[in-house]
Amino acid sequence: METYHILNGDCLATQLKATKINQDFIICRECLIDGNVSANNLSEFWKVRAKYVSDSFGADNYYEKVVNEFSKIQQLPENSEVCLWFENDLFCQTNMWFILYLLSKRPNLKIFRIFPVIDNDADKWKGFGTATAETLEKAYETKALFQAQDIELGINLWQAYQNQNFVELLALSKQKSVCFQYLDDVCAAHIDRFPKDNSWGRPERVIREIIENTSRTFQEVFVEFSVREGIYGFGDLQVKAIYERLM
Repeated sequence: METYHILNGDCLATQLKATKINQDFIICRECLIDGNVSANNLSEFWKVRAKYVSDSFGADNYYEKVVNEFSKIQQLPENSEVCLWFENDLFCQTNMWFILYLLSKRPNLKIFRIFPVIDNDADKWKGFGTATAETLEKAYETKALFQAQDIELGINLWQAYQNQNFVELLALSKQKSVCFQYLDDVCAAHIDRFPKDNSWGRPERVIREIIENTSRTFQEVFVEFSVREGIYGFGDLQVKAIYERLM
């Protein structure tokens, strides 16, 4: 049985090259916590995302860099093992939910979740960033198998997220699954981005507080936000967009 690895980013691919794990990688280069994700079909979805990436970042190679990687999922051999290397924060989870939706079209694959090895609860949102070759191999050895109900949960999470159905997302977050950790916290954090009274969302409120009480320089704000709100998994692009609006 052949094994393939779907990774949440190029950095992890570089880290895994130092291990004994086989190097059959598919790299997810999306950021589905940002921008429009509404579409009636996959072809329309790619167009929507390509436009968002082009408009927001000036990058016009979406199909080459992103869609071509996703298309490899359709080419996976029957009965292969597929390992999903995704962290527990919102950034990674939304990407993983979408991956599960794509994988659901391939019912004869055996799918596993690879969790970061975290020894200290305070570091639970740091994911694979500080992993060594040894801890990556340990993570691989302790992978969890997605059962049919776990895959269904992932698909339903994606659809609720895509449709901005917060009621459904909250209900799904209460389901127990060995393949999803901190799911209720992550879903609540996403819902907190969109208050019902149209006030600032949780990330904006926290960043504003940091600017007013701690620091005004972007780098210091980014570091402090990452400490306080690692659950979002925001990179510098996401934090900077909010920072610039507030400043």
